[in-house]
Amino acid sequence: MIIEIRAKNCYAFENEITFSMKADMRYKKFGTNVHKVKNFNILKSAGIYGPNNVGKTCLIKCMRAIKAVLLNKKNNLMPNIFTECTVCELGVTFVALGRTFSYDFKYDTEKQAYIYESFSEIIKDQYNNEKEVCWLKKDSIGEVYECLDKDVQNMISVMSNNTLLCYIIDTSKFEHVDEMKQILVGFAKKIDIINMNNIPMQHTIELMKNKNQLQEKVVEFIKNADLYMDNFEFVDIEKIQRKASDDQEKPEEKVLDIPENIMDQIRLVSTYKGVHVPSMLFDSTGTKKIAAIASYVIEALEQGKILIVDELDSSIHFKLTRAIVAMFNNELNTSAQMVFTVHDINLMDCRRMFRKEQIWFIHKDEDSVYLYSLADFTAQQGVRDTTDVVEKYKKGVLGALPDPELINSLLRIKGDVKGDDVNDK
Repeated sequence: MIIEIRAKNCYAFENEITFSMKADMRYKKFGTNVHKVKNFNILKSAGIYGPNNVGKTCLIKCMRAIKAVLLNKKNNLMPNIFTECTVCELGVTFVALGRTFSYDFKYDTEKQAYIYESFSEIIKDQYNNEKEVCWLKKDSIGEVYECLDKDVQNMISVMSNNTLLCYIIDTSKFEHVDEMKQILVGFAKKIDIINMNNIPMQHTIELMKNKNQLQEKVVEFIKNADLYMDNFEFVDIEKIQRKASDDQEKPEEKVLDIPENIMDQIRLVSTYKGVHVPSMLFDSTGTKKIAAIASYVIEALEQGKILIVDELDSSIHFKLTRAIVAMFNNELNTSAQMVFTVHDINLMDCRRMFRKEQIWFIHKDEDSVYLYSLADFTAQQGVRDTTDVVEKYKKGVLGALPDPELINSLLRIKGDVKGDDVNDK
């Protein structure tokens, strides 16, 4: 589970930002919204609000980059365009195997080199005091090298920087580095990142091909989301009722279209009043997106994964987005997490749905981009548990609100039209 994400000079974020999933232990409301882990609590979900083009997706990109780096894949990191520094800094604190770990790295995009990486275990004593035990530190700039495996420590200074240390050496020969690699890879593999504007259907298709308990739960999820659907299944092509002209049809949404697997898509079938129809051709965009996300949601809840969703409310009714989030904010959820970006202010509900620290904002001005939580606003500032947060947000009290001047565009258009009329005369 994620406890904290850190980023500096990555994409839109020039200054250091910290996104925390750590729950306030003093706050007792909505106890089912947190996972209890030894001496602290971790949030089960968090929503991120803000105008278009301020950095919400950039935060998701930071999380994607962390996953890619830990799995030794291309990271696609970019430094902030308003700085000359070419070094991107990222870090994550997380829980794995009932223990807390922290991993940080610095990547020079110009040299394509990992100039710094460190891995530590955070241990709390009986008095709740934290102590960091450094397993590995590789600081090529400061020339500081540490490792619990002393044989590795003696080699670090001459190792290449083009990838993480655990992918350079045969870790099976070194106890602590090998365990570190297993922990980092295991954590990264638990992260699923999707964009609802470009969500692949293939994940659901592959799951629907196998008759098992997970598949049954996905079908139930989809049926419960659409009140008019009798069933949802992956069937033999002969069972599908199609017109002759349907053979050349493809889904309208390119984001849901997988040309090389078009027959698999057609075999994904919705049933209405006993009639089988290809879901990708007949169902609404929203229904198809529900079908696409269903497998990710069910897998996350069943297998204790971390689901990160960009634009959760894209083409989906607000009641369905609330229902999806409620599945994570639930006592039946024992190990899964969900982080999402969203515009729908109906989800900004601290009276019935969220704790204050579960709601985050990204605000942008001429100087910088800021990431902060609703919990940063105190009762003295007018934000209490009983406060109508939506109204506060609408009034701009919480920031992270667009200030469109589209009326000026309309006036210019009208002005141009009148000018053209005069010239025509």
